[in-house]
Amino acid sequence: DEEFNDLCFEFGLELDEITSEKDIIIKEKGEEKAKGASDTILYKIDVPANRYDLLCLEGLVRGLQVFKERIDLPRYEKIIPAQGEGQRLIITEETARVRPHAVAAVLRNITFTKERYDSFIDLQEKLHQNICRRRALVAIGTHDLDTVSGPFTFTAKAPSEIKFKPLNQSKEYTASQIMDLYRTDSHLRHYLHLIENKPLYPVIYDSNGVVLSMPPIINGDHTKISVNTRNVFIECTGTDITKAKIVLDIIVTMFSEYCEKPFSVEAVEVVYPNGKTHIYPELAYRKEKVKPELINKKIGISETPSSLAKLLTRMCLKSHVTGNGNSIEVEIPPTRADIIHACDIVEDAAIAYGYNNIQMTIPKTYTIANQLPLNKLTELLRLDLAAAGFTEALTFALCSQEDIADKLGMDISATKAVRIANPKTAEFQVARTTLLPGLLKTIAANRKMPLPLKLFEISDIVVKDPNTDVGAKNYRHFCAVYYNKSPGFEIIHGLLDRVMQLLEVPPNEENGYTIKAAEGSAFFPGRCAEIFAKGQSIGKLGVLHPDVITKFELTMPCSALEINIEPFV
Repeated sequence: DEEFNDLCFEFGLELDEITSEKDIIIKEKGEEKAKGASDTILYKIDVPANRYDLLCLEGLVRGLQVFKERIDLPRYEKIIPAQGEGQRLIITEETARVRPHAVAAVLRNITFTKERYDSFIDLQEKLHQNICRRRALVAIGTHDLDTVSGPFTFTAKAPSEIKFKPLNQSKEYTASQIMDLYRTDSHLRHYLHLIENKPLYPVIYDSNGVVLSMPPIINGDHTKISVNTRNVFIECTGTDITKAKIVLDIIVTMFSEYCEKPFSVEAVEVVYPNGKTHIYPELAYRKEKVKPELINKKIGISETPSSLAKLLTRMCLKSHVTGNGNSIEVEIPPTRADIIHACDIVEDAAIAYGYNNIQMTIPKTYTIANQLPLNKLTELLRLDLAAAGFTEALTFALCSQEDIADKLGMDISATKAVRIANPKTAEFQVARTTLLPGLLKTIAANRKMPLPLKLFEISDIVVKDPNTDVGAKNYRHFCAVYYNKSPGFEIIHGLLDRVMQLLEVPPNEENGYTIKAAEGSAFFPGRCAEIFAKGQSIGKLGVLHPDVITKFELTMPCSALEINIEPFV
């Protein structure tokens, strides 16, 4: 186990934990549920998100074997059948409105075992979650070629016109019924929204009208593959042609190992609506040139060009020195879609060299680190506020729309709040525009504590700002609340005076701070003041409105102060 852990680390992976099915179930559901579960040792390995070629056992083992120099990198070859004998996939123009792209390939005379078959299905699932973005960009379908006859047609039809028997079901359904059938399915319901509201649904037929699949939802039962399948037809449909090509390349390179002629893939001709044709899979090899000096300089090592070429070859990037040793030619195989820039090649050289073998050196540039002035001020203030008897709270930077708008008596449009596009929970819909709700929620969760409750927080708030490059801006706010049987306005006012005293801002109009009566939707009428300093309004203090207090499920009066501390840096 230790050796394997070290090997993973050397290869740039992380052996997360050594466990078993039984251990996992015990952790999640308790010992009762784990009875009868398998004790087989499982390795949980963390693979970087860009290395799609390591997402299955075949690719991982191949990568590690090449890294250990036990095998040479296999050469993937596409076999183009004689004219008129190969498979064809015809794309019709109806697909343009739902899922315009499709690519396909055939794995001929493949031999599956239970383990290989499980790995084949598992790889598709991992790719669906990862590069395919939950099937939104690409959906993979694998079919038993011997149960259908080409050419195949990828088209789009009205849901009522599509009728077939879905995978592992016993009867036929129309596309609309399939949608209802899987609405409660824990696995497939997440993909229904991708085509649900489209007028036409994508579908693939063979020449006899047999449905192969309705991407991205489900395959037909007729073409389902099993351990005994000998010829596999693979189709990838999607909205992103580049990703579809990568996904197809990964699947065929990983599993062509088990074909009668290892590492060979039979090509399929794809016919586009405009009549043009293209042969897939592309399995494109390309050559890049990298200067050895660049690699040495970026990593901080001094290796000869030939040893750098050897390091890269161990990382599945076949390399050799060209042009009297002043350049390395690197061949990028179709499995390595993650090599986009020279720095990706440099990174692989660094992994093969071993991060632990790189000598530590003192950087050539001398800089003296310093605290950010705003953070320094924050730290100083926190100490003194605690000394003033207030307890620090740390609350979430995200909150619900109600917290910053309805509960404070404001309209959400007036808050300039930054919204999260697809919030997972109602609690985290927007970035906070004020620290007050967080503190009031903290009080609500601590109502059992003895009174008075005196809390403060110094953190960032976020508001929309069209003048910045990201469209939003952070401000460092300080907020304090006092919660007791009486409102305690004088305590909060006293705290403001103490903060100003610490910031050395005198209580006068010329160059100090003043407070003026004001109105605030969250405050009690006539019990609210606006604070002015450095010639600008920096915040408000006052007694909170009873409506605000009840909306946060509190029962006692409360006074609060919130200011922006950035002008004082």
